[in-house]
Amino acid sequence: MSIENAIACIDIWSSKIRTIIWTFDWEDKKNLHILWVWISESNAIRKWNILDMEEFKSNLDKSLEEAEKMAWEQVHWAFISFNSSSFEVDDSKWIIAISWEEIEAWDIERVLDMAKNWRNMPNREILKVIPDNFVVDLEDWIKSPIGMSARKLEAKANIFSISSNILNNIKKSIEDVWIEVYDVFPNLISAPEWVLTKRQKELWVVCIDIWASTTWITVYEEGSLKFSKIIPIGWDSVTNDIALWVRTSIDTAEKLKIEFWELNLDKIENYKDIEIDLSKVAKWEEWIVSSVYLSKIITARYDEIFYFVRDELKKIWKDWMLPEWAVIVWNWAKMRWLIEISKDILRLPVVIWVPACDDLIADTSINDPSFAWVLGTLILANKYRDARNVISFNFYSIFASITKVFKKLLP
Repeated sequence: MSIENAIACIDIWSSKIRTIIWTFDWEDKKNLHILWVWISESNAIRKWNILDMEEFKSNLDKSLEEAEKMAWEQVHWAFISFNSSSFEVDDSKWIIAISWEEIEAWDIERVLDMAKNWRNMPNREILKVIPDNFVVDLEDWIKSPIGMSARKLEAKANIFSISSNILNNIKKSIEDVWIEVYDVFPNLISAPEWVLTKRQKELWVVCIDIWASTTWITVYEEGSLKFSKIIPIGWDSVTNDIALWVRTSIDTAEKLKIEFWELNLDKIENYKDIEIDLSKVAKWEEWIVSSVYLSKIITARYDEIFYFVRDELKKIWKDWMLPEWAVIVWNWAKMRWLIEISKDILRLPVVIWVPACDDLIADTSINDPSFAWVLGTLILANKYRDARNVISFNFYSIFASITKVFKKLLP
């Protein structure tokens, strides 16, 4: 196995860092092979801002080191995916004249560059420009105009941007552990790549991605991204609500949320209320809380999340008109009555995504909803990669290898 084909995909969360090392075949882009997966703790990020640079680099280095050790491969460059409340999505469009009578690939690159460059985004960096559709002369809703005869080409695109300060700090941390950042993907578009089928993307479908401090929604039609929005509410808000209304600490509230949460207990017929002794959850607590009361606190927050989602769908006139339903992506989405709550509020059929059997992950330990984002990044990386940065013998790789050896030898 050649070392130049080993790639790392690093998914950065506020509490975890997931590293996947995989290889590919340049001639067959679908031939992917996952070598190893490693999950490490990350305690240096809060609300997607780095609080302690040295600790964050140490967490990154540990995750990469363990993955390399188990995969028997050394990685020098990586694809990065992460979530951040500073992500923004804007619509953009531009029109150009076609030099020749036939549209070529460089014409598409030119019109997308124009759609990106004319936007004034101070202190922000554009990560991705994803075309929605093209207009060739007067013909609208064209996906791939290459080879068509035309005089004008117009592109409608989605511009994904992030705070320059946050992105630069993350890149610097990764480069300081001698890993070259090949490309960065926002998790807003990573998860749908793995979760949604081609048929679902052809029809109207909304993907609801619930994170710690944010909830991301993406809507697809005719195979392309039509709408996306970041809602600044997530499951951490549930923890804060429990801490406030139960009058306990954040740590205790988190344990209560994980161990005792259920939705709509007050609507279950003949349900016998249970008293939860907080002293069994945390030694310094002496409160008694009702399970129904706890359920009402949690239910109210999730009601709010889905009401916000419905309001965003109303903006595009699709709050109850999605043929391929709503797909919820979340590792904790198996909560009882979650589907019923979301159905009532969204007025849509709702399904919780669970991984299907796939050749890519059949023999691995990542057949789990929490890996939807990193696997989506892997697919995007395979889709957009090329050979421009991959050199089997280069001074950067040699220098990085020597530096890693000396770092381990030094006390």
